[in-house]
Amino acid sequence: MKVYYSPDYVVDIGNHVFPTVKFAHTAERLISDGVINPVDLADPGAIERDALLVVHDNAWVKKIFDGTMTLQDETSLEMRWSPSLAMAHRKCAAGTVKAAREALETGLGLHIGGGSHHAFAGHGEGFCVFNDLALALETLRREGAIERGAVVDLDVHQGNGTAALLVGREDFSTFSMHDPALYPFDGTGTTAASTVDITMPAGTGDTEYHKLLRERLPAFLDDAGPSLVLYQAGVDVHEDDRLGRFELSAHGVLERDRFVAETVLKRGIALVVTLGGGYGSDPAETGALHAQTIAAAIQAKR
Repeated sequence: MKVYYSPDYVVDIGNHVFPTVKFAHTAERLISDGVINPVDLADPGAIERDALLVVHDNAWVKKIFDGTMTLQDETSLEMRWSPSLAMAHRKCAAGTVKAAREALETGLGLHIGGGSHHAFAGHGEGFCVFNDLALALETLRREGAIERGAVVDLDVHQGNGTAALLVGREDFSTFSMHDPALYPFDGTGTTAASTVDITMPAGTGDTEYHKLLRERLPAFLDDAGPSLVLYQAGVDVHEDDRLGRFELSAHGVLERDRFVAETVLKRGIALVVTLGGGYGSDPAETGALHAQTIAAAIQAKR
């Protein structure tokens, strides 16, 4: 088993709501719980410039590689550029691409990172530099490894960057369940809607959430007909998340992850798990939620 992760994902970005140390906590929790062994962790290495150009503009890639982001760029991204930040996101992009290749070989690809669904072709937003989800799908399509793919995005925020990058594609489909009153604020994204957007109000809990998920996800998969699904498994749906307004319990998040993994895998569709959002006040607790997402996928595959 390969679980893609790098210690370089942990970046000092100061007193920030995005606790990058959660990635380390996730890896540590998976090991301490006996879900994986330390040797299962695989550093994906850093993606190169040309590989990013399948979905990103050269000017944006150059800014990240060369450190020439403007103040406006940093304001949109909500993070300041640094060499370590650039390296972290280059590795995260590589991690999802490699996890996707792993999924096509084994049925399941795992990434303790990724899910940067707010990144657009020419700029970053909402802590997201490179859109690893769209990148992985388009890279594998160009390699001839897949003909149809999908993103299942269950972050509490709508994946506006992914929707914009994949809008109008007959070969790629996007599914999102989110709170429309949160970032990016208009409910569907600033430039495009997902193929399926399901909106829910603040206060949505386990019962209401699971009812909609179980009603809508199977039909989406059957209509889209993907051979590969990338799951953006944001845990900011949890009741204690600082940037979310849903009220899913930890068990409710776990049942969500189990249902997604089982629903995808039983159809013979390859599955990639990426972490997405998670902004609890205690990064160790956020890491524990992310770890149970990975563990649920592994259990569903067995």
